[in-house]
Amino acid sequence: MALRVRRYPKRILRRRNMYYVYILQSLKDKSFYMGYYSDLKKRIKEHFSGQVTSTKKKIPFRLIYYEAYLEKKDALGREKFLKSGAGWRFIKKQIKYFLEG
Repeated sequence: MALRVRRYPKRILRRRNMYYVYILQSLKDKSFYMGYYSDLKKRIKEHFSGQVTSTKKKIPFRLIYYEAYLEKKDALGREKFLKSGAGWRFIKKQIKYFLEG
């Protein structure tokens, strides 16, 4: 029996940018911040160093949750959903044990 090798189109094999939806928690006042960005490491460094206007008064932070997407529209749609009431309920279920600890 011959081994079949699946061939993928070049567009699938090319490295693609990922888009991230993430949640930070302030260690100062335990508040949450949710955002979206294409370079998660860079954005987290910006938050941690106080370069982001909306979060600089609440540092230090810790990254508590993130999701990765291939398409920008998917990440933006997910961020919009997670910021809604139903989205926050979903997140609370996802990180239930973290929140209890």
